[in-house]
Amino acid sequence: MIEIWTEKYRPKTLSEVVGHEAIVERLKAFIKAKSVPNMLFAGTAGVGKTTCAIALAKELYGDSWSRNFMETNASDERGILVVRSKIKDFARIKPLGAEFKIIFLDESDALTTEAQQALRRTMEKYTHSTRFILSCNYSSKLIAPIQSRCAVFRFGPGSDEAISRYVRRVAKAEGLDVTKDGMAAVVAVSLGDFRKATNVLQSVSILSKKVDEKSVYEVAATLHPKEVKEVLNLALSGKFLDSRKRLYDLMINRGLSGLDVIRAIHREILSVDVDDRCKARLIDKLGEYEFRIVEGGQEDLQIEAFLAQLVALKG
Repeated sequence: MIEIWTEKYRPKTLSEVVGHEAIVERLKAFIKAKSVPNMLFAGTAGVGKTTCAIALAKELYGDSWSRNFMETNASDERGILVVRSKIKDFARIKPLGAEFKIIFLDESDALTTEAQQALRRTMEKYTHSTRFILSCNYSSKLIAPIQSRCAVFRFGPGSDEAISRYVRRVAKAEGLDVTKDGMAAVVAVSLGDFRKATNVLQSVSILSKKVDEKSVYEVAATLHPKEVKEVLNLALSGKFLDSRKRLYDLMINRGLSGLDVIRAIHREILSVDVDDRCKARLIDKLGEYEFRIVEGGQEDLQIEAFLAQLVALKG
Protein backbone atom coordinates (compact mmCIF):
# COMPACT_ATOMS: atom_id res chain seq x y z
CA MET A 1 0.00 0.00 0.00
CA ILE A 2 1.32 3.44 -0.95
CA GLU A 3 1.82 5.67 2.06
CA ILE A 4 0.59 9.24 2.08
CA TRP A 5 3.75 11.30 2.34
CA THR A 6 2.13 14.17 4.24
CA GLU A 7 1.74 11.75 7.16
CA LYS A 8 4.90 9.75 6.51
CA TYR A 9 7.10 12.83 6.71
CA ARG A 10 5.17 14.79 9.32
CA PRO A 11 7.73 15.89 11.96
CA LYS A 12 7.55 13.64 15.02
CA THR A 13 9.21 16.12 17.38
CA LEU A 14 9.32 19.89 17.65
CA SER A 15 13.02 19.83 16.72
CA GLU A 16 12.10 18.44 13.29
CA VAL A 17 9.74 21.33 12.50
CA VAL A 18 11.23 23.67 9.89
CA GLY A 19 10.40 27.29 9.18
CA HIS A 20 8.99 28.17 12.60
CA GLU A 21 12.05 28.22 14.84
CA ALA A 22 10.82 31.07 17.07
CA ILE A 23 7.50 29.32 17.71
CA VAL A 24 9.26 26.01 18.43
CA GLU A 25 11.50 27.70 21.01
CA ARG A 26 8.46 29.13 22.81
CA LEU A 27 6.74 25.74 22.85
CA LYS A 28 9.88 24.03 24.17
CA ALA A 29 10.08 26.62 26.94
CA PHE A 30 6.53 25.74 28.02
CA ILE A 31 7.40 22.04 28.06
CA LYS A 32 10.59 22.63 30.05
CA ALA A 33 8.70 24.71 32.62
CA LYS A 34 5.89 22.10 32.64
CA SER A 35 3.46 25.00 32.41
CA VAL A 36 1.39 24.88 29.24
CA PRO A 37 -1.32 27.55 28.73
CA ASN A 38 -4.30 27.43 26.40
CA MET A 39 -2.95 28.26 22.95
CA LEU A 40 -4.22 29.67 19.68
CA PHE A 41 -2.40 28.66 16.48
CA ALA A 42 -3.34 31.02 13.64
CA GLY A 43 -2.19 30.72 10.05
CA THR A 44 -3.02 29.45 6.58
CA ALA A 45 -3.35 25.79 5.66
CA GLY A 46 -0.33 23.51 5.47
CA VAL A 47 2.10 25.63 7.51
CA GLY A 48 2.49 23.28 10.49
CA LYS A 49 -0.20 24.11 13.06
CA THR A 50 -1.46 20.54 13.52
CA THR A 51 2.08 19.18 13.35
CA CYS A 52 3.22 21.43 16.20
CA ALA A 53 0.21 20.50 18.35
CA ILE A 54 0.81 16.75 17.93
CA ALA A 55 4.59 17.08 18.41
CA LEU A 56 3.96 19.08 21.60
CA ALA A 57 1.71 16.32 22.95
CA LYS A 58 4.26 13.61 22.10
CA GLU A 59 7.02 15.46 23.91
CA LEU A 60 4.81 16.11 26.93
CA TYR A 61 3.34 12.63 27.34
CA GLY A 62 5.75 10.29 25.54
CA ASP A 63 4.40 6.99 24.21
CA SER A 64 1.06 7.46 26.00
CA TRP A 65 0.39 10.78 24.28
CA SER A 66 -2.76 9.60 22.48
CA ARG A 67 -4.52 8.83 25.79
CA ASN A 68 -4.27 12.44 26.91
CA PHE A 69 -4.77 14.11 23.53
CA MET A 70 -7.98 14.55 21.57
CA GLU A 71 -8.20 16.08 18.11
CA THR A 72 -11.44 17.25 16.59
CA ASN A 73 -12.20 19.32 13.50
CA ALA A 74 -14.65 22.16 13.95
CA SER A 75 -15.41 22.35 10.23
CA ASP A 76 -17.01 18.88 10.49
CA GLU A 77 -18.76 19.47 13.82
CA ARG A 78 -19.29 23.18 14.23
CA GLY A 79 -22.44 23.41 16.36
CA ILE A 80 -22.95 23.83 20.09
CA LEU A 81 -23.67 20.11 20.59
CA VAL A 82 -20.08 19.08 19.85
CA VAL A 83 -18.88 21.40 22.63
CA ARG A 84 -21.52 20.26 25.11
CA SER A 85 -20.99 16.56 24.41
CA LYS A 86 -17.76 15.42 22.77
CA ILE A 87 -15.42 18.15 24.06
CA LYS A 88 -16.99 18.42 27.50
CA ASP A 89 -17.02 14.65 28.02
CA PHE A 90 -13.29 14.39 27.25
CA ALA A 91 -12.50 17.39 29.48
CA ARG A 92 -14.25 15.68 32.41
CA ILE A 93 -12.01 12.59 32.23
CA LYS A 94 -9.09 12.55 34.62
CA PRO A 95 -5.66 12.78 32.94
CA LEU A 96 -3.76 9.49 32.77
CA GLY A 97 -0.32 9.88 34.34
CA ALA A 98 -0.22 13.61 33.71
CA GLU A 99 -1.37 16.88 35.25
CA PHE A 100 -3.62 17.82 32.35
CA LYS A 101 -4.98 16.63 28.99
CA ILE A 102 -4.90 18.51 25.69
CA ILE A 103 -7.87 19.10 23.41
CA PHE A 104 -6.81 20.19 19.94
CA LEU A 105 -9.64 21.90 18.09
CA ASP A 106 -8.71 22.31 14.44
CA GLU A 107 -10.36 24.97 12.24
CA SER A 108 -11.93 26.49 15.33
CA ASP A 109 -12.90 29.62 13.40
CA ALA A 110 -15.65 27.49 11.80
CA LEU A 111 -17.49 27.21 15.15
CA THR A 112 -20.74 29.09 15.42
CA THR A 113 -20.92 32.01 17.87
CA GLU A 114 -23.09 29.94 20.24
CA ALA A 115 -20.57 27.09 20.14
CA GLN A 116 -17.74 29.52 20.86
CA GLN A 117 -19.59 30.86 23.92
CA ALA A 118 -20.08 27.29 25.17
CA LEU A 119 -16.40 26.57 24.52
CA ARG A 120 -15.40 29.62 26.53
CA ARG A 121 -17.34 28.34 29.54
CA THR A 122 -15.83 24.86 29.13
CA MET A 123 -12.32 26.34 29.03
CA GLU A 124 -13.08 28.17 32.31
CA LYS A 125 -14.61 25.20 34.10
CA TYR A 126 -11.94 22.61 33.30
CA THR A 127 -8.82 24.78 33.44
CA HIS A 128 -7.40 22.60 36.25
CA SER A 129 -7.34 19.41 34.16
CA THR A 130 -7.46 20.39 30.48
CA ARG A 131 -5.54 22.63 28.09
CA PHE A 132 -6.98 23.73 24.77
CA ILE A 133 -5.06 24.29 21.56
CA LEU A 134 -7.22 26.06 19.01
CA SER A 135 -6.15 26.14 15.37
CA CYS A 136 -7.64 28.57 12.88
CA ASN A 137 -7.02 30.36 9.60
CA TYR A 138 -8.52 33.65 10.78
CA SER A 139 -8.24 34.48 14.47
CA SER A 140 -10.56 37.48 13.99
CA LYS A 141 -13.47 35.03 13.60
CA LEU A 142 -13.04 33.88 17.21
CA ILE A 143 -14.79 35.81 19.94
CA ALA A 144 -12.62 38.07 22.10
CA PRO A 145 -13.10 36.07 25.36
CA ILE A 146 -11.55 32.99 23.71
CA GLN A 147 -8.66 34.93 22.20
CA SER A 148 -7.87 36.55 25.56
CA ARG A 149 -7.64 33.13 27.24
CA CYS A 150 -4.96 31.86 24.85
CA ALA A 151 -1.30 32.43 24.15
CA VAL A 152 -1.31 33.34 20.46
CA PHE A 153 1.09 31.80 17.93
CA ARG A 154 0.97 33.15 14.38
CA PHE A 155 2.22 30.76 11.71
CA GLY A 156 3.32 32.44 8.51
CA PRO A 157 3.74 30.59 5.20
CA GLY A 158 6.96 28.61 4.96
CA SER A 159 9.82 30.64 3.52
CA ASP A 160 11.42 29.56 0.22
CA GLU A 161 14.46 28.36 2.17
CA ALA A 162 12.33 26.36 4.63
CA ILE A 163 10.33 24.72 1.83
CA SER A 164 13.58 23.87 0.01
CA ARG A 165 15.08 22.30 3.14
CA TYR A 166 11.97 20.21 3.67
CA VAL A 167 11.82 19.14 0.01
CA ARG A 168 15.49 18.08 0.08
CA ARG A 169 14.85 15.95 3.18
CA VAL A 170 11.89 14.16 1.57
CA ALA A 171 13.71 13.77 -1.76
CA LYS A 172 16.76 12.24 -0.07
CA ALA A 173 14.62 9.75 1.84
CA GLU A 174 12.75 8.72 -1.34
CA GLY A 175 15.76 8.73 -3.66
CA LEU A 176 14.44 11.52 -5.89
CA ASP A 177 16.61 13.66 -8.15
CA VAL A 178 15.33 17.22 -7.78
CA THR A 179 16.83 19.55 -10.38
CA LYS A 180 17.48 23.22 -9.69
CA ASP A 181 14.52 24.35 -11.80
CA GLY A 182 12.43 21.57 -10.28
CA MET A 183 13.14 22.87 -6.78
CA ALA A 184 12.22 26.41 -7.86
CA ALA A 185 8.98 25.10 -9.37
CA VAL A 186 8.01 23.19 -6.19
CA VAL A 187 8.67 26.30 -4.11
CA ALA A 188 6.64 28.44 -6.54
CA VAL A 189 3.55 26.21 -6.69
CA SER A 190 3.48 25.39 -2.96
CA LEU A 191 3.20 29.06 -1.91
CA GLY A 192 4.62 28.32 1.54
CA ASP A 193 2.39 25.26 2.05
CA PHE A 194 4.46 22.26 3.21
CA ARG A 195 1.56 19.88 2.62
CA LYS A 196 1.15 20.99 -0.99
CA ALA A 197 4.90 20.71 -1.59
CA THR A 198 4.80 17.12 -0.28
CA ASN A 199 1.81 16.17 -2.43
CA VAL A 200 3.47 17.59 -5.55
CA LEU A 201 6.63 15.58 -4.85
CA GLN A 202 4.69 12.36 -4.33
CA SER A 203 2.66 12.92 -7.51
CA VAL A 204 5.80 13.49 -9.58
CA SER A 205 7.57 10.49 -8.01
CA ILE A 206 4.85 8.14 -9.29
CA LEU A 207 5.77 9.11 -12.87
CA SER A 208 9.53 9.58 -12.54
CA LYS A 209 12.38 9.74 -10.03
CA LYS A 210 13.50 12.98 -11.65
CA VAL A 211 11.71 16.11 -10.43
CA ASP A 212 12.10 18.91 -12.95
CA GLU A 213 10.18 22.06 -13.76
CA LYS A 214 8.04 20.49 -16.49
CA SER A 215 6.89 17.54 -14.37
CA VAL A 216 6.06 19.77 -11.39
CA TYR A 217 3.80 22.08 -13.37
CA GLU A 218 2.14 19.13 -15.09
CA VAL A 219 1.07 17.47 -11.83
CA ALA A 220 0.39 20.67 -9.89
CA ALA A 221 -2.50 21.68 -12.19
CA THR A 222 -1.35 25.27 -12.31
CA LEU A 223 -0.09 27.69 -14.92
CA HIS A 224 3.60 28.09 -15.61
CA PRO A 225 4.82 31.68 -15.05
CA LYS A 226 5.88 31.87 -18.72
CA GLU A 227 2.38 30.87 -19.82
CA VAL A 228 0.78 33.52 -17.62
CA LYS A 229 3.12 36.20 -18.96
CA GLU A 230 2.36 35.10 -22.51
CA VAL A 231 -1.39 35.56 -21.96
CA LEU A 232 -0.91 38.91 -20.23
CA ASN A 233 1.44 40.25 -22.90
CA LEU A 234 -0.97 39.25 -25.67
CA ALA A 235 -3.78 41.14 -23.95
CA LEU A 236 -1.62 44.17 -23.17
CA SER A 237 -0.54 44.33 -26.82
CA GLY A 238 -4.21 44.54 -27.85
CA LYS A 239 -4.59 40.94 -29.09
CA PHE A 240 -7.70 40.13 -27.09
CA LEU A 241 -8.88 37.10 -29.13
CA ASP A 242 -5.41 35.55 -29.16
CA SER A 243 -5.01 35.95 -25.37
CA ARG A 244 -8.50 34.56 -24.79
CA LYS A 245 -7.86 31.50 -26.99
CA ARG A 246 -4.47 30.82 -25.40
CA LEU A 247 -5.86 31.06 -21.87
CA TYR A 248 -8.84 28.83 -22.58
CA ASP A 249 -6.59 26.21 -24.18
CA LEU A 250 -4.49 26.17 -21.01
CA MET A 251 -7.54 26.04 -18.72
CA ILE A 252 -9.06 23.11 -20.60
CA ASN A 253 -5.78 21.16 -20.81
CA ARG A 254 -5.00 21.63 -17.09
CA GLY A 255 -8.56 21.50 -15.79
CA LEU A 256 -8.20 24.88 -14.09
CA SER A 257 -10.95 26.92 -12.48
CA GLY A 258 -11.37 30.67 -12.78
CA LEU A 259 -9.94 31.17 -9.29
CA ASP A 260 -6.86 29.12 -10.21
CA VAL A 261 -6.28 31.45 -13.14
CA ILE A 262 -6.84 34.60 -11.08
CA ARG A 263 -4.31 33.45 -8.47
CA ALA A 264 -1.75 32.48 -11.12
CA ILE A 265 -2.10 35.92 -12.71
CA HIS A 266 -1.74 37.60 -9.33
CA ARG A 267 1.59 35.84 -8.75
CA GLU A 268 3.01 37.12 -12.04
CA ILE A 269 1.38 40.49 -12.56
CA LEU A 270 4.11 42.44 -10.77
CA SER A 271 6.72 41.20 -13.24
CA VAL A 272 4.78 42.36 -16.32
CA ASP A 273 6.53 45.11 -18.30
CA VAL A 274 4.17 48.00 -17.51
CA ASP A 275 4.49 51.01 -15.21
CA ASP A 276 3.59 50.86 -11.50
CA ARG A 277 0.37 52.83 -11.92
CA CYS A 278 -0.85 50.33 -14.49
CA LYS A 279 0.10 47.39 -12.24
CA ALA A 280 -1.87 48.93 -9.39
CA ARG A 281 -4.96 49.26 -11.60
CA LEU A 282 -4.56 45.66 -12.81
CA ILE A 283 -4.38 44.32 -9.25
CA ASP A 284 -7.44 46.39 -8.34
CA LYS A 285 -9.36 44.87 -11.26
CA LEU A 286 -8.06 41.39 -10.43
CA GLY A 287 -9.48 41.67 -6.91
CA GLU A 288 -12.82 42.77 -8.30
CA TYR A 289 -13.10 39.80 -10.67
CA GLU A 290 -12.00 37.33 -8.00
CA PHE A 291 -14.80 38.65 -5.78
CA ARG A 292 -17.31 38.25 -8.61
CA ILE A 293 -16.28 34.61 -9.16
CA VAL A 294 -16.40 33.83 -5.42
CA GLU A 295 -19.88 35.34 -5.25
CA GLY A 296 -21.11 33.07 -8.06
CA GLY A 297 -20.27 34.94 -11.25
CA GLN A 298 -19.79 32.87 -14.42
CA GLU A 299 -16.09 32.06 -14.51
CA ASP A 300 -15.40 32.26 -18.25
CA LEU A 301 -17.29 35.54 -18.53
CA GLN A 302 -15.36 37.11 -15.65
CA ILE A 303 -12.00 35.94 -17.04
CA GLU A 304 -12.90 37.40 -20.45
CA ALA A 305 -13.92 40.65 -18.77
CA PHE A 306 -10.55 40.87 -17.03
CA LEU A 307 -8.69 40.29 -20.30
CA ALA A 308 -10.82 43.03 -21.87
CA GLN A 309 -9.76 45.35 -19.04
CA LEU A 310 -6.11 44.59 -19.85
CA VAL A 311 -6.69 45.53 -23.49
CA ALA A 312 -8.51 48.72 -22.45
CA LEU A 313 -5.77 49.79 -20.04
CA LYS A 314 -3.17 49.74 -22.78
CA GLY A 315 -5.51 51.00 -25.51
